[in-house]
Amino acid sequence: MMSIVSEAIWAASPTTTRGQPTPLSSDPKGERVAYASNKSIFLRNIDNPAISKQYTAHTSQTSVARFSPSGYYVASGDVSGTVRVWDCVGEGATKGEYHIISGRINDIAWDGDSQRIIAVGDGKERFGHCITADSGNSVGEISGHSSQINSVSIRQQRPLRAVTGSDDTSLVFYHGAPFKFNTNLRGQHSRFVFGTAFSPDGNVFGSVGADKKIWLFDGKTGEQKTAIGDGVHTGSIFGISWSKDSKQFVTASADQTVRIWDAEAGKAVQTWRMGEEGVVSIPDQQMGVVWPSGRSDGLVISVDLEGNLNYLIPGSQKPTQVVRGHQKNVTAAAISDSTFFTGSFEGRIRAWDISTGLADKVDGDGHSNYVAGLTATSAKGEPQVYSVGWDDSLRSISVPTKTFTGSSTSLKFQPKCVTTTSGTVLIVAPESIELYNDGESVGSFPVKYTPTTIAASGSTVAVGGDDKLVHIYTLSGTTLKDASTELRRATSPISALAFSANGERLAVGAANGKIYAFEAGGEWKLITDRWSAHTARITSLAWDESAEAAASGSLDTNVMVWSVKDPGKRIKALNAHKDGVTGVAWAGVGKVVSTGGDAAVKVWKVSGL
Repeated sequence: MMSIVSEAIWAASPTTTRGQPTPLSSDPKGERVAYASNKSIFLRNIDNPAISKQYTAHTSQTSVARFSPSGYYVASGDVSGTVRVWDCVGEGATKGEYHIISGRINDIAWDGDSQRIIAVGDGKERFGHCITADSGNSVGEISGHSSQINSVSIRQQRPLRAVTGSDDTSLVFYHGAPFKFNTNLRGQHSRFVFGTAFSPDGNVFGSVGADKKIWLFDGKTGEQKTAIGDGVHTGSIFGISWSKDSKQFVTASADQTVRIWDAEAGKAVQTWRMGEEGVVSIPDQQMGVVWPSGRSDGLVISVDLEGNLNYLIPGSQKPTQVVRGHQKNVTAAAISDSTFFTGSFEGRIRAWDISTGLADKVDGDGHSNYVAGLTATSAKGEPQVYSVGWDDSLRSISVPTKTFTGSSTSLKFQPKCVTTTSGTVLIVAPESIELYNDGESVGSFPVKYTPTTIAASGSTVAVGGDDKLVHIYTLSGTTLKDASTELRRATSPISALAFSANGERLAVGAANGKIYAFEAGGEWKLITDRWSAHTARITSLAWDESAEAAASGSLDTNVMVWSVKDPGKRIKALNAHKDGVTGVAWAGVGKVVSTGGDAAVKVWKVSGL
């Protein structure tokens, strides 16, 4: 029996917004971190970030996720004002879906019994609400603010207390349960309040914000105690998180630093500054921080504006690890031996190590816009990847050093797709196929149809068109010659092409979800036209090494694997990537990697071929 099962999820990075906090949460054991990314929530193993769970039940952009103190549930919010409570230990079943406000949920807090939740954000008639996690019943009200609430924290002991911080520069202190307004704390902060947090022992809570100030208050009475660190942070403070012994807390700031503070002494005891020394770097702004309890190594995790997770161990000067990925939908992918390259909507390229499941950044000057295509080659000795982007440029990447090489080649057109064969790079332009060698233009081949996609093997070049045909050409040196062969089977525009490694087979994908397989060369005999189960555009195709099986990805969110021997049989991974699959590749025998609209990479084990 053929089967396809999920082997790993290599998570997307947290979604970040400049000038807005990015919440991070950790489970009580300090094993996993939770965060929002696009329309998903990822629960990521801290010690092995290549292991993660993905929750996909939200239908709009997610904004926050918080583990319950029991460790059994997560409450997560989205920009539509919906909070979902779900099981994070078993299958991820949703326990409850509650509509809280008519706008973005900015933060969520649990009480110590894992029974009550307060969710806050940017509403119209109210800025938050208190509910029971299992039924959504009201257990108090959030009031006293005049603009959006950015953060909330609940005291984990009785008597129950809660605090919220808002754009109106004030904090509101609540007594509970049921939670009700007790006092409005004004005059401490002079700008937006971004973070609030009770110490684990409940004795104090701290608040931070855009005025770069840190305030501590009495956890039972809400009385102001002390302001600390005046003038230390030089940018907005976006996050605050306490150590499990309640003696220290950590802050994250737009000034590119993460600092540990001694609460009693009111002094910073450790500072990490990200980025190059003395250089102001917006991507290195620290947007959020969590100090996971239940660990023995004292690890702190911060997130920067690029969504990178920085692992910070007290006593060390630099992050011990930086966990990277994509924040925006992946638009192109290519595999080179054991490295999977992915390019995304805003121009970021990542190199994933298939053996570890971790992503590296590609060093050097990359693309500043949509990555339209990636293609791998070893024609010039060392393995290389070529990339084209909607900054209208062609780049080359050295695979061993993960670095952009040479200079950027400016294209005079918007590229649609790229392939390479025997050292020549072929790019699909709006009305022609453009040929490049070592970054120099070596030829242009105008066509009478609108080309959509391209693939090449040896001297054979296949070009798909929106005329529903696959046009075959021969590459001789740097000239394309029309082989006067057209493959006529598809009933809608051609959207994907792939030759097998031995060059003997060609897979053709169409915009209506149908796939056709041909023998490459000679009479171009049709092998099968029965590979039709996708319901939307085929975006990517890949043959396995034996050329007996092919994998496909489609905008219908599914990954499928097909057999040449038994064309009617297919195996599918449904909802593989929310918002569509954009890349598939084989990473050795029986292993498929895929990527797509959720900005994540998935690994699939395929057996029984």
